Amino acid sequence: MISNFLHESGAGGVSIEEHVDNNKPRDTSLGQWFEIPPNDIPEGEAKLSGYFPEGSDMDAIQQEIQERIEELREYDIDPGAAEFSLRDVSEDDWANNWKKYFKPIRVSDRLTIKPTWEDYRPASEQEKIIELDPGMAFGTGTHPTTALCLRTLESVIQEGDEVIDVGTGSGILAIGAVRLGAKHVLALDLDPIAVTSTRENTQLNGLEQQISIFESDLLAVLKSGKGASELGVTLPVRVVVANILAEIILLFIDDVYQALQPGGYYIASGIYKNKEKDVEQGLVAAGFEIAHTAREEDWVAFVARKG
Repeated sequence: MISNFLHESGAGGVSIEEHVDNNKPRDTSLGQWFEIPPNDIPEGEAKLSGYFPEGSDMDAIQQEIQERIEELREYDIDPGAAEFSLRDVSEDDWANNWKKYFKPIRVSDRLTIKPTWEDYRPASEQEKIIELDPGMAFGTGTHPTTALCLRTLESVIQEGDEVIDVGTGSGILAIGAVRLGAKHVLALDLDPIAVTSTRENTQLNGLEQQISIFESDLLAVLKSGKGASELGVTLPVRVVVANILAEIILLFIDDVYQALQPGGYYIASGIYKNKEKDVEQGLVAAGFEIAHTAREEDWVAFVARKG
């Protein structure tokens, strides 16, 4: 209700922070993970922040919101103390400050991820650069699952391979595959924001001719009637990579098997350690052989070979 009061008073955005109890049971039925930093908000309380344009009459806005909060008591709703504070925030603070923590990172023997706003020169001809501006899509290379995928790709990719990247996110794996020698990558994601981010990062790296990007629910686009000239790859391909939740990996193992040529490889990452056995059993049941299992921190990636 108070969030609505802020919006109706002209806030361009509202955030809600609650007391963090890291011992609280959380839903992990779909493989969700939670990395929530602690805060100093007392238990049972919350902090709501409304962001208003510069020049707004904040005294009048505060008075209006305060009156409406007090009216809640008439409906037997206790808003608590409802203390107010006010401060100026530069738009640049929240829009760009995170960038200072994202530096060039060497993720494998041959691959380095370079944010677009950082200056960096490769140490040798063998070091390949992935230019990246992740935007709102998952995949900066700093998360263990992405790093695992890039390293396993490096061990599997051969010059001239055609690759399918399922759940491409920022496009980092698709770009990495081309840098490692893939001839063409078909990059797929159900999230239109990820599709846009992948297109932008593909352009940043000058790889528009080597990466085809489609909005697709997993491998659904392969059944859409589009041909090799449109998809950019000829089925079956030699490599499929997916860095998504374990439960989603289990949903389309058979589709991946069909999309791979005999002897082809499926790199499946994004698997938390408590789901490792489930995914391994699913891969083997579908006809895959486990060629290699890679681990980093609490995350697992499988390199599975089609027999």
